[in-house]
Amino acid sequence: MGVLDRFEKGVERAMNGAFSKIGRSEVKPVELAGRLRRELDDRAAVMGRDRTVAPNDFTIELSPEDFAQIEAWGAETLADELATNLTEYAASQHYAFVGPVSVSFEEHEELTGGRFQVRSASVRGAVAPATTSAPSTRHPLIDIDGQRYLLTGPVTVIGRDADADIVVDDPGVSRRHLEIRVTPDGVVATDLGSTNGLYVEGHQVPAATLLDGNTLTIGRTRIMFWSGTAATEDW
Repeated sequence: MGVLDRFEKGVERAMNGAFSKIGRSEVKPVELAGRLRRELDDRAAVMGRDRTVAPNDFTIELSPEDFAQIEAWGAETLADELATNLTEYAASQHYAFVGPVSVSFEEHEELTGGRFQVRSASVRGAVAPATTSAPSTRHPLIDIDGQRYLLTGPVTVIGRDADADIVVDDPGVSRRHLEIRVTPDGVVATDLGSTNGLYVEGHQVPAATLLDGNTLTIGRTRIMFWSGTAATEDW
């Protein structure tokens, strides 16, 4: 099965069962998935050799009836599933993002049942999901327990707090545990006064300039770091 099929089938399997219980919504998750994929393709822009940037912020406008049904079932779960699958599809197309992928729903009074519209934009954030296995020439890359992120902003905060740039579900991690700062002189990791400290290559440190391949540990969470060219320029 190709990535396009997996993209649509994955959402369909995860979501259609719950929607069938509602019974009245005319918009199907697989239709939303396909429309988001087309929006990603249509808005992807070539910014240079081997760099195509795609939008990362998506708003789906729905009729009042469909919006109410999706809200009643659980819009956040569907939005997360769609965002995950968009990220996987972007990886297959070698697209890059400038911030985290986000999908949200809005009510549109002029739409009728079964009709919907999609808006998209590129919204810069501190991190973006990595769609390749290597750092870009612009941004370093970190791997947190298998999940990879590009550091697209100058400062990235990692912790359990919901407002952290990267949220880690680990009781040994403080709410705002670690800051990673990208500077022209290097990438610096700093302990933000956490309870359990920051370890780089097994040594507890208050701060450290990171080298390619360094391993950081906070609580029980391991973070791998790979360097890219310091990201100070915009595309």
